[in-house]
Amino acid sequence: MPISDNLRGILLMCASMAAFTINDTFMKSVTQTQPLFQTIGLRGLIAVAGLTILCLATGAFRFRPNRRDAGLILLRSLADVAATVFFLEALLRMPLANLSAILQALPLLITLGAALVYGDRIGWRRMTAILVGLAGVLIIIRPGTEGFDRWSLLGLASVACVVVRDLSVRPLQGQVPSTLVALGAAVAVTLMGWTGAVFQGWQRPDAWEAARVLGAGLFLIVGYLTSVSAMRHGDIGLVAPFRYTSLLWAIVLGFVVFGDLPDVWTVVGAAVVVGAGLFTLWRERQIRCAKS
Repeated sequence: MPISDNLRGILLMCASMAAFTINDTFMKSVTQTQPLFQTIGLRGLIAVAGLTILCLATGAFRFRPNRRDAGLILLRSLADVAATVFFLEALLRMPLANLSAILQALPLLITLGAALVYGDRIGWRRMTAILVGLAGVLIIIRPGTEGFDRWSLLGLASVACVVVRDLSVRPLQGQVPSTLVALGAAVAVTLMGWTGAVFQGWQRPDAWEAARVLGAGLFLIVGYLTSVSAMRHGDIGLVAPFRYTSLLWAIVLGFVVFGDLPDVWTVVGAAVVVGAGLFTLWRERQIRCAKS
């Protein structure tokens, strides 16, 4: 039986969140002993090499994007560069699950962004859910309290950049290869990493550090491809909430690898954000049923 576009998008999003979270775990681990920008550059070389091979194998380089599509790919790549810097700087200093909890606001903000940029109708119920979700983010970061972590602001900046990144691929023509879009982002992030390494300095990695960078690069390739494909299949409002699976991965991997667990307020805030997002999913299904 053929898979619907919505189900395909959901499965791709789940795979993307698993891949990106495993990549994050490798990166947090290796940047404890290696310079951040050097690690980004090394990981990027692996990702660029893998994506280049895929582009050659699939004939993606034969496609010539028009000026509009090339501009969208450039916008996505630049947004990915900014999101990577903000996220990894925060990840270096924050528990994995805490940062992941902040990122759970992404589906709500993408839904809001799609309404603002593309005119998608969301209604007062889903708008209320978005506002409740943002309140949940405030519970997580707790500004003005002793529990406030200023690095969480970098996490919020990363969220804003990812919203731009993901919304920018929606207008792309259907024939634009996902591998080409992913390669553009990988090249931009890699160039940024090596540029930063010039100023931050170089430290030779040992075998175990190199192995973790390799693992991060391989999972980053999977994450790039599945995230681009996920946002191009099905409805954004339906597919985006499945980003929440990354929180489960982050809690498990954060505890197993680093011995970190989120505190009570982080769990409460994450529950509010996820609950608000799930409501938007339920509401979307209600609207679909009413129209059918």
